[in-house]
Amino acid sequence: MTRKTGRRFDLPATLRAVRKAMTSGGRPAAFLLLLLAILWRIVDPGFFLEIGRAKVFDFYQQLKPREAMTPSPVVVIDIDEASLAELGQWPWPRTYLAQMVQNLKEAGAVAIGFDVVFAEPDRTSPGVAVEAMVGVDPEMRAKLKTLPSNDTVFAQVIKDSGIVVLGQSGVNASPDARPLPEGLFAGNIDAALRHALHYPAMLRNIEELEQASAGRGVFSVAEEQDGIVRRVPAIVAVDKTLHPALSIELLHVAMSEQTLGVRARDDSGIEFINIRPNRMQTDGKGRIYVYANKWTGENYIPAKDILYQTVDPARLAGKIVLIGTSATGLHDIRATAIDKKLPGVDVHAQIIETVLSGQQLTVPANAQGFEASAMLTVALLMIILVPMIGARWTLIVFLTASGTLIGGSWWYFAHERTLYDPVFPALVALLLFILLTYWGYASEEAQRRQVRTAFSRYLSPALVEKVAHDPSRLVLGGEMRDMTLLFCDIRGFTTISELFDAQGLTKLINRFLTPMTNVILDRYGTIDKYMGDCIMAFWNAPLDDADHARHACESALVMMERLQPLNDELEAEAKVEQRRHVPIKIGIGLNSGPVCVGNMGSDQRFDYSVLGDTVNLASRLEGQSKPYGVYIVIGDETRKRATDYAALELDLIKVKGKTEAVRIWTLLGRPDMDATPWFKALEEAHKAMLAAYRGQRWDEARALLATLDTLRNGLHLEGFYALMEERIGEYLKAPPGEAWDGVFTATSK
Repeated sequence: MTRKTGRRFDLPATLRAVRKAMTSGGRPAAFLLLLLAILWRIVDPGFFLEIGRAKVFDFYQQLKPREAMTPSPVVVIDIDEASLAELGQWPWPRTYLAQMVQNLKEAGAVAIGFDVVFAEPDRTSPGVAVEAMVGVDPEMRAKLKTLPSNDTVFAQVIKDSGIVVLGQSGVNASPDARPLPEGLFAGNIDAALRHALHYPAMLRNIEELEQASAGRGVFSVAEEQDGIVRRVPAIVAVDKTLHPALSIELLHVAMSEQTLGVRARDDSGIEFINIRPNRMQTDGKGRIYVYANKWTGENYIPAKDILYQTVDPARLAGKIVLIGTSATGLHDIRATAIDKKLPGVDVHAQIIETVLSGQQLTVPANAQGFEASAMLTVALLMIILVPMIGARWTLIVFLTASGTLIGGSWWYFAHERTLYDPVFPALVALLLFILLTYWGYASEEAQRRQVRTAFSRYLSPALVEKVAHDPSRLVLGGEMRDMTLLFCDIRGFTTISELFDAQGLTKLINRFLTPMTNVILDRYGTIDKYMGDCIMAFWNAPLDDADHARHACESALVMMERLQPLNDELEAEAKVEQRRHVPIKIGIGLNSGPVCVGNMGSDQRFDYSVLGDTVNLASRLEGQSKPYGVYIVIGDETRKRATDYAALELDLIKVKGKTEAVRIWTLLGRPDMDATPWFKALEEAHKAMLAAYRGQRWDEARALLATLDTLRNGLHLEGFYALMEERIGEYLKAPPGEAWDGVFTATSK
């Protein structure tokens, strides 16, 4: 049997290289994603993340709304549907409003704010209205024109009350060319101007009313991108001047403070607005968070009841009063985290209640640093653990970390009314988890592809798919298995090789190995290696095969059958090329038993191969096929596992390197042959011949050999029977003696 250096299958090294490449590629990608996340958080573009944070804080408010003050310090005078039906459509004559202000002042209100702007003169004033009248006596017309306008009446009442704050609105453009009044703020005004929300212009009240008022407040409410009011500007900047919000100015008037204090830093922006004894925390742009409660309308009084003085004055004494509307037709309906539809004036009422009750929501100065630390911690856990312990266990870590972030954020909201964002750290962790899990999946897919590629020429397609889907079946190191080994070798290969050059010989070997390999793979075998013209294969590894001995026997028989067509093709080619043809003949050895199978080799190089006495014996049995004159030699253990196949015992032999005798058989056919009468007759005569031989009844054995030659029915046994005839002749000349046990000791491999 010729041995040559053959193809080596180093699957573990290949798998390690694939895993290392994919893992090392996954973590850099994860770190890149983390870097992008950090940059995104620093820039904070204001979409998606901001809405995500806002939705979480909305949910917190829905779980725990602000506790309403009882009694509320704020009363809303509602221009509601009933009042409109009673007093007519809006706008009402300002004399109505003057009377309402006078009635509120008398009832004890401490500040009155209008959530409307009076940008034009009242068209219902006597001097204005008479111009549109027809048929009015000239004297009467003249008297009406001498009467004070409704705006003058309203302005006088506002001035006399000393507690009215008029609303105004930031707009993109305004025809009002009047210079804005100087701001009332003290503090780092320049820093506040840089960070506050800016409006190009202001929609203001007519000058007569503006001059009479105790203050002016901006009622513009900046909705978030999803239409929900969550933050209200406490101050806004217009034309390099700071202006307070309506709610802030009402507090300012109610507290009788001369100035408003504002604290702002060049780097962090606006921090708070101070109206002693209240400090209003803001975000960097000077906005106050709306901590809403469920709107019930309990502190609402219809405007008609104030005008007609049908309300108990006790409900108004000491109150901050807001005048606004809940009427749908006046289009001042807003949404908060708690209510999807509520009067816009209620937002200002909620801000005042929040400040006075000390229940403000704030974003701590350390929030961004805390969130960044949490993000980095959870992100690094994902980057380290996903490739290390896998997605399943890391999912538990991710859920625990995310739960801790959300739980901590909720605790601070519920107990400290501080807002820490759990969304961004959890989102980054989720993205990293998805990325690394996908990368792991891609790694496994690459591993499966590598397994398919590497094993595709060593295993059957069915086995390749099973191993690809469960690479863990490839046990690293080694394990003991009951297996069947096959060795196949070309006889007289040296003589054949002399007929070809190197290229021709390579083609010949490939033409031989290809069909033989396919036979083995199609019957669930695994190719261990090619050694020149020799094939080494095994069954029952890496996957279980309960019928491994039968599959090996079937493969050996089919290999013999495939040999004849190949020889016919080679003979025809030799005739065409006018060269000598030497047919390919092979010997096959099979043996079954315990084998150590796994990755054999060094730390630098592995082979998925087999070791053990069973393997060595299989190789020796293949070598004995030539001297015994048969094609296939199988061990006794293989025979015991495939008793239905047609086989005949050959001998008890001590092969080279073995101290104990083994029983060997020749495999001749399939179960259908074993069941035929002629084979049964051959088998009985064969057994009788071996019994006579081992009993040293030489004449009887010789007679049976002659009979067997006629019974073999074309089976390739003539060489074996000739060998036995030769042995008997030698024993006749030199008898082995009475102590002979019938064992033959082989002198060659």
